[in-house]
Amino acid sequence: MEKRMRELTDLLNQYRQEYYTNDAPSVSDSEYDRLYRELVELEEKYPELIADNSPTQQVGDKVLDGFEKYQHQYQLYSLQDAFSKEELLNFDRRVKNEFPNANYIAELKIDGLSISLHYEKGKLVAGATRGDGQIGENITENLKKIKDIPSTLSQPIDITIRGEAYLPRASFQKINQERQESGQVEFANPRNAAAGTLRQLDTGIVAKRNLATFLYQVASPVTWGSQSQVLEKASDLGFSVNPVRIEADSIETIWEFIETMQEKRDSLAYDIDGIVIKVNDLAMQDELGFTIKAPRWAIAYKFPAEEKEAEILSVDWTVGRTGVVTPTANLTPVQLAGTKVSRATLHNVDYINEKDIRLHDVVIVYKAGDIIPAVLRVVDSKRTHQKPMEIPRLCPSCQSELIHFEDEVALRCINPLCPNLRQRSLEHFASRNAMNIAGMGPSIVEKLFKAKLITDVSDIYRLTLEDLLTLEGIKEKSAQKLINAINNSKANTAEKLLFGLGIRHVGAKVSKQLLEVFGNLHQLIEADEESIAQIDGIGLVVAKSLHSYFERQGAKILLEELTEVGLNLNYLGKIAAKDAALFGTTVVLTGKLEKMTRNEAKEKLEALGAKVTGSVSKKTDLVVAGSDAGSKLTKAESLGIRVEDEDWLLNQ
Repeated sequence: MEKRMRELTDLLNQYRQEYYTNDAPSVSDSEYDRLYRELVELEEKYPELIADNSPTQQVGDKVLDGFEKYQHQYQLYSLQDAFSKEELLNFDRRVKNEFPNANYIAELKIDGLSISLHYEKGKLVAGATRGDGQIGENITENLKKIKDIPSTLSQPIDITIRGEAYLPRASFQKINQERQESGQVEFANPRNAAAGTLRQLDTGIVAKRNLATFLYQVASPVTWGSQSQVLEKASDLGFSVNPVRIEADSIETIWEFIETMQEKRDSLAYDIDGIVIKVNDLAMQDELGFTIKAPRWAIAYKFPAEEKEAEILSVDWTVGRTGVVTPTANLTPVQLAGTKVSRATLHNVDYINEKDIRLHDVVIVYKAGDIIPAVLRVVDSKRTHQKPMEIPRLCPSCQSELIHFEDEVALRCINPLCPNLRQRSLEHFASRNAMNIAGMGPSIVEKLFKAKLITDVSDIYRLTLEDLLTLEGIKEKSAQKLINAINNSKANTAEKLLFGLGIRHVGAKVSKQLLEVFGNLHQLIEADEESIAQIDGIGLVVAKSLHSYFERQGAKILLEELTEVGLNLNYLGKIAAKDAALFGTTVVLTGKLEKMTRNEAKEKLEALGAKVTGSVSKKTDLVVAGSDAGSKLTKAESLGIRVEDEDWLLNQ
């Protein structure tokens, strides 16, 4: 199970990169959704094996080079997806369990690019993409070119508001006609065109493309009582708000709205890919709270997949960072959900065998939710004399023999010197969640690797300006920026480096936990398995993996080389003292806070040594309750759990 979870994590992260960052998905949405749901089910059964880079723990994706990073004051979350009425009824049961009188508001799910706008005294001062939910791209100047985004509001207030930037269908058709006439490649769909437009460095191009917006969520604290009031007030302030929505007490009524809009979606002036259902009352939203990734008070119903026939022309086999070899079918091009699709995932060897997929078969390709194309099944009636597909025995990168372990569905290359494995490891080391070397994306790593300028991560820190200028397409200005980024990364806190090493089972969260205890990499390396395993939330699997990695001679040499080139090996974050007031306790926040934000309260509790969770149980040590605290407070009292108020927390 653990190996399957790692495979799913790597695959899904690859597909997220293609969708969110490159605006060029290579495989289908319903396949993405199928794999995502498989991972969710496995993580529910084996929570101790959840990887820190699991897509279930993340929102959105990476910030692109070329734009300044923007730190969101309020985190942006993605939504839990639903694909059936039954899942909506389950959502309803969970909500009504807490709030029997809750009612809902249903809004159209616009297929565009998420944006966040920040106003001070009624003036637009910043606009950004969602990014990973905490850090986005600063695209303020481009957003100012969208005609329906007000530069000045009707009232001089401070407000942060979120929504979707999209390209109307009429504008999309006009742009593609112009691109066709000028010999340029046409955009695949309005969503990709909108995303590409907002990432333009030339604001004049943005102004010409007639993007539009629908705003729907106020992130900063407001006194408005419901989501319907938020939309009304947003409209009064001058924002564009989608008028197509309903309020309802029952899921049955919501379902009727979904069926109606599914029939009408093609007649709209813009693309939608589903319906978003939210608890209308904001106080109830606050009480229901969030998971790591999504609000508990909202769910997104996604319309069913569109299916088309296509012929498999050939199959590419590629090696990922963990050695998993993934098959991708090259197809006769088909239009799916507004996108021209010519490639689709075949998942793995077991899937190919189970579905008896053969070269030159006519297959059904599907794309649920407009993300990642995949092969669903063979059209048996159109099979002629196709022979079973030849499965590679050797790695397509290094020609080593591939292994198909009994408990895995994938082929795997286990050669540590495999060029693809090494290249993917370098990409991981430079990535945002690891050493965050801006400008060293996969394409630059590939050029450096193929030019033999880097073979392991220590080589990155020996690169010179002259080395970079030997690469095709690299100018002096961008080369100098990359050198600066490499040098800046030397000062990163040590958990970034530990995560960047790509040690099995050691994700970003585990890396931080380890360095919080040991303080620096030297002490961690010297620690025995038992000491590591005793850390809360770590365990023997991680301990054995770390010990195995660091006892290798190659790992010791690498750490020495990284030390020689000046990398910081010390943890630079705050470490809660063992004598801190709440060290080792589990705390739940509930109700409305008047004097501090929920994030400020959470940060203070963590600084006091507490672990802050979202639900009350027998393991909870303390509940901090604001006003209008509901079922969590009731449950805490019934369990005899200590309860304190906001003033108590402020005085700690």
